[in-house]
Amino acid sequence: MKKSVLTALVTACALFAGHAFAANAECEAKATEKKLAGAAKASFIKKCETDAAPALSPACEKAATEKKLAGAAKKSFVKKCTTDEAAAAPKK
Repeated sequence: MKKSVLTALVTACALFAGHAFAANAECEAKATEKKLAGAAKASFIKKCETDAAPALSPACEKAATEKKLAGAAKKSFVKKCTTDEAAAAPKK
């Protein structure tokens, strides 16, 4: 039982980390292109990664409210729901 939970946790972390590293690499490249360094670079990368994150879906927020979720459960549900919607959306 512990092994399957640990495997699921590691898999989930790897999936979320993949997106974070992709956004980070793009933001790092942009910062290098702008020749930023130090605090300016760190600030730019933080803002860039925040802007790259998908916006939370109002439909997912509504679904979480209907399920009477609150706190961490609501945040987790809305984040996963929004990610799933973005993945299901047709790419242009």
